[in-house]
Amino acid sequence: MARIASDALIERLADWGVDTVFGLPGDGINGIMEGLRRNQDKVRFVLVHHEEAAAFMATAYAKATGKLGVCLATSGPGGIHLLNGLYDAKLDHMPVLAITGMQETSILGTGYQQEVALDKLYQDVAEYDQMIYNPVQLPAIVDIAIRTAYARRGVAHITVPNDIQVADADADPWQHVAPAAAPKTSAVWLSPPGRPSEEHLQRLADFLNEGEKIAILAGAGALHAREELLALAETLAAPIVKTLPGKATVPDDSPYTTGGIGLLGTKPSEELMEEIDTLFLVGTNFPYTKHLPAKARVAQIEADPARAGARVATEVPVTGDAREGLRGLLPLLKQRSDTSFLTKYQKEMDSWRKKMASLENSGRDPIAPQYLMSVVNAAAADDAILTCDSGTIATWAARHWTIRADRQFYLSGNLATMAPGLPYAIGIQHAYPGRQVIAFVGDGGFAMLMAEFLTAIQHQLPVKVVVNNNNALGQILWEQMILGYPEHGVRYPGSNVDYSAIATANGAYGVKVRQPGDLPGAVRQALDFDGPALVDVDVNPDEPPLPGKVEYEQAKKFAEAFLKGQPHRSTIATTLFRDKIAQLRS
Repeated sequence: MARIASDALIERLADWGVDTVFGLPGDGINGIMEGLRRNQDKVRFVLVHHEEAAAFMATAYAKATGKLGVCLATSGPGGIHLLNGLYDAKLDHMPVLAITGMQETSILGTGYQQEVALDKLYQDVAEYDQMIYNPVQLPAIVDIAIRTAYARRGVAHITVPNDIQVADADADPWQHVAPAAAPKTSAVWLSPPGRPSEEHLQRLADFLNEGEKIAILAGAGALHAREELLALAETLAAPIVKTLPGKATVPDDSPYTTGGIGLLGTKPSEELMEEIDTLFLVGTNFPYTKHLPAKARVAQIEADPARAGARVATEVPVTGDAREGLRGLLPLLKQRSDTSFLTKYQKEMDSWRKKMASLENSGRDPIAPQYLMSVVNAAAADDAILTCDSGTIATWAARHWTIRADRQFYLSGNLATMAPGLPYAIGIQHAYPGRQVIAFVGDGGFAMLMAEFLTAIQHQLPVKVVVNNNNALGQILWEQMILGYPEHGVRYPGSNVDYSAIATANGAYGVKVRQPGDLPGAVRQALDFDGPALVDVDVNPDEPPLPGKVEYEQAKKFAEAFLKGQPHRSTIATTLFRDKIAQLRS
């Protein structure tokens, strides 16, 4: 067969080590699909049910592996559908390549069917954005796109017109009038040095050695630096606070961590931020600056020079990789003998853990979402990977999913979009077929992309899905109340949907759980099942995801919502009362 431009495209992906492309075919990419068919021994195509999910899968693949994620969509509406997942990659700084189709070059600009200028549409989301006009642009454009995605930690986009896709791979149909030829590039990416300069490391060490009450805020950029973070905390006698995307930086039972920060964080983390005189940001660009100290001195180690010192006044912003930077820093630090500050918050964390455990009550009916997460946590493997949707479920996962051993945790961090949990799990399961991958999702998010559970079944992926079913958009419900408004338009009418039926009707394991006594057995069976499994659990819709430390203004607004006619105030009040009694008993 004559070699076509799409062959050059797919072959170059393989040269870069790409082994998986997530996508949905369409008439705008039939040539690229032919390239995938011809090269299926090198690159596998994962057929999904919605392009948005394909982009989520590519993003999750990149998050879990550090390698390029790749997604494919047809021209027009298919390319539009990719955008939400691609913005997830953009905002969480993941290297993802999006490939889309385009109408053939002879009719561009004529308003032909599905003609959408995807190269213009993608200008905001993509770090590199290019249409192919000549077959000989390939594979050099692929090299530049992938190199840019890695270098700038973001999205690259290539759109290929139909006629170019099937043209001769070596076709060069026009006269060259510029003093240049199509570049001959290589599929090579060499990351820049990650170790900061000795001068900067010494300045950082001097700054930290001067601090008395120091805290470390660790984010997703430090996920690969666990040993170094723990050594840093031990040397400085400093607690480690974790952003939610950085939850897996250190184990949750470590004596050096006070857990999360922000609305989903812990009370000890909030309180120590008010007491510290020095804050060291490691691998994070934490955006919720209201939860950062107003007066403490700040230092930061950040991979991107543009983000170093971008959130708060930072005296010592250092550019570098978290692990390499900490390895260079540790020998320069003085061992701190006064551990009183750390000890104080270790005691506070002991109390917090007991309070959280008290809410994991198996006797609650309806089922407490904290209990649901605790059952999954207890049954899951030590190297399990949990993916999570946005919403109240992120609170339950943040507080009741315990990072230990090689466990990991992934969610949509900065975009905080609904529905990525299931496609994240599918993308990661493709990357790690031998590991236990669990999607903890809300009924709202699951309903958006639940057809992707069929993707798991059809690809025989042993993904486990746990649906926290409160028949409501829980996060928005509580956000309305915290603004002082009674809830409106956030609960679905009628009884809870039975999502387990989609599993049982298609040969997977599915079970609906309504009673707390049935939950442990159902979760164990799902995790033990040799294939995809779904556990749909009806939980208490009136369990509030309260902040670790409730501020006066928040409590005032909450009370105002009650006074203005909150329709479920009696059941909410009962739940709050039971929670407080349980915590006092702990």
